[in-house]
Formats: sequence, C-alpha cells, structure tokens
Amino acid sequence: MGNGDEARTTDSRTVRAVYRQGDGRLGEMDWCRLPVDEVADGLPVREFRWYRGRKHYSGWYHAATTGRLVAYESRLELARILLADFDRSVVRIAAQPFQLIGRDGDRIRRHVPDLFLVHTDGLVTVVDVKAPSRMKDSKVIAQFDWTRQLCAGRGWVYETWSGADPALVENVRFLSGYRRPRLLETVLVPAVLEEAGRQATIGGIEAALAERCPAVAVRPVVLHLLWSGALVADLHHPLGCATGIRAAA
Repeated sequence: MGNGDEARTTDSRTVRAVYRQGDGRLGEMDWCRLPVDEVADGLPVREFRWYRGRKHYSGWYHAATTGRLVAYESRLELARILLADFDRSVVRIAAQPFQLIGRDGDRIRRHVPDLFLVHTDGLVTVVDVKAPSRMKDSKVIAQFDWTRQLCAGRGWVYETWSGADPALVENVRFLSGYRRPRLLETVLVPAVLEEAGRQATIGGIEAALAERCPAVAVRPVVLHLLWSGALVADLHHPLGCATGIRAAA
C-alpha cells in the first residue's frame, strides 16, 4: 500500500454510484444497491472525446462475448478488453461502468473504474487499468485502496492491471481478428476438429486437409477455434505452423 492509508476503513453506506442505463439515461443510487444487470447492459458513464493531439488512443471494440461495442481510452485498456473477450469465464463486459462518489477519510473521491466484468458463476470483477509507470504513485495507490474496499464490501473482485505477457496479448489480439464466424468457411469446422484429434500442430491439420481444401481456407477456421476455446495452444509463444494444438477437453 505504502501511503499510510491501509488501516483506514471506508463506510460504503456513504458512497453513491452514478451509471448510464442502456437507453442513455443516468441513474444514481447507494453503492450497496447498484444493480449488476443494469450496469452490465449500460453505456459508459462519461462521454468520450476525440481531438487532435490527444495522447491516448481511444475507440470502440466489438466484443464477441456480448455482441456489443465496448469503449476504450487507451491501447492498454483495449488489451485488457481483448483478454476479457477471450476469457470463456466472462459473459458480460462494460467499460467506464459507473462513477463512485463518496468520502475517503477527510476527502470526497470521485472515481470511474475502467471495466466491469461478469463471469459465468455470477462473480463480478471491477478493473482499473493503469500504465506501469503510475502503479506506484501514492495518489493512485490511495484510489486503488478505496475502490478495493468498496468492491470487497459487495463481494466483488477488484483488479488493478498494467499489462500481461506481451506474447499472450499479441496472440489474443491476432486471434480476435478471427472471432466472427460469419467470415469463415464454417462447414470446415467438423473436419478441423476431427483432425485436431490426430494431428499435433496447426501445420499438421492443414496438411491433413490439403487434398480437400487449401490452407488459406483451413487456417482461419483453426484460428477461430483457438479464439472460441474449441482448440487449445500455448499462446505464450508466437503462433505458426509448428504450434502445438489440441482439442479442448
């Protein structure tokens, strides 16, 4: 923690949360009563602005998990969204989901977390994304501590994220380009899955199906099945023909 605030407790009953519903209307209520479903299905609580000279790279990502656009304010946020979209345990993703307003000691804090994730088991994860250079800033740490206490009071997980294995992130970023099944020769899916039970590598699957269809048609199907989790590979190394692959259990 490092700022002397770790012993301080936050009374969540004094904290309010503002969020934007799916129809664009703002809602506000006690933090302890904030509805998971409305937040998960809502819009970013603050408006995004683009202007010449902006240092951060902002945009919208179409998540396969939800079929909705998810906003991001930096490429680091986009990387965390990609990992969430790739995670089979995540079923709902919302960005800038709410603003927390409440007392922290003798000051009033206002904070908008970056991501709101709902998992298959109903668990909620609130994520704050920060560049590694800011993770030891005392003001950032104090904000993290306050938000962590509030999330713990709801039984939610609070995550502070500044990056992951670059190879993993780049592989997931690459696979996300194959997340839309309508762009693939989906009739090849059964054959690819069948060969995945016999072949040890991506190249092996392509070679086994070469007489029936070209690699240019097979490779996208393999990559989509890796994205969807039907096939499994070690994504901590660059993907290629020699990448080991197997069908998911």
